[in-house]
Amino acid sequence: MKYLIGTRGSNLSLAQTNWVVSQLKISNLNSQFQINTITTKGDTDARPLFTINQKGIFEKEIDKAVAEKKVDFAVHSLKDVPSILPEDLILGCVPSREPFNDIFISKNGESLETIKEGSVIGTSSLRRAVQISRKRPDLNVKTIRGNIETRIKKVHDGIFDGIVLAQAGINRIGIKVSHHTLPIDDFPPSPGQGALGIVCRKNDTQTILMLEKIQDDDSRTAVESERTLSEFVDSGCRFPVGAFAQVDGDSLTLTVIAYSIDGKQALIVSKSGPKSDPIRVGKDAAMELQRKGVNDLAKDWRSKLEEWNKT
Repeated sequence: MKYLIGTRGSNLSLAQTNWVVSQLKISNLNSQFQINTITTKGDTDARPLFTINQKGIFEKEIDKAVAEKKVDFAVHSLKDVPSILPEDLILGCVPSREPFNDIFISKNGESLETIKEGSVIGTSSLRRAVQISRKRPDLNVKTIRGNIETRIKKVHDGIFDGIVLAQAGINRIGIKVSHHTLPIDDFPPSPGQGALGIVCRKNDTQTILMLEKIQDDDSRTAVESERTLSEFVDSGCRFPVGAFAQVDGDSLTLTVIAYSIDGKQALIVSKSGPKSDPIRVGKDAAMELQRKGVNDLAKDWRSKLEEWNKT
């Protein structure tokens, strides 16, 4: 049996997809896998991510190819996959998750705490920009785009004094670079960060059964609660929310932090429940955030972004 796989053409995307193929080959010795690279809107639009008013900018074209049977399944960074997929597609598999924390890389090896006042720090994420400013309001946070290698090179070339990236990205590519691990309490990640999401057609039973062989149940459980939260509070590139879920035995705990525009206000919620019902845990966290006023924060962010886009 031959399977066609859709993915982006970046080094990270190809590394992730090749890792998935290596895992699938272990239990599917007689199957062949061909990787087809597909260009997405996120690859061609150079604007800051938070100014692009569209969900799924790094996956929409790829998932369309799955739906149209041009490829059998797609490998994504799960944080890029909208919480609600088209009706004919499903999240067929979540393999073992990488660490979901962020890291700080600087030209001279300084940490975020020790880097000098006024240093220019790059990030493409509103969430990270707010988190950096909360921790070090004396730093100059600027937007940076490009793949992981390009961003690291901009630090080495002195264009930026430091950058914040996901640990999972450099792990998957295998880049050896000096960095400082950022604490989860101050830098909670985007929902789904560190996890891969494999999307396939809902009626493709054969592919679903094949993909399930590399599923990591605890990773799936954790991200299901995070994605449920995203669905109910509509978090994403245009509204910064940090969220991470952890499985401990039969229990699941989801911690969420949503930020105001100036970074001075942070709504913090932690909800626990049985790991057998991650959707309920995600909904409970979303409802608690709503009671605390998260909708007002989201409205303020979107109004501000509309104002920025007009200038």
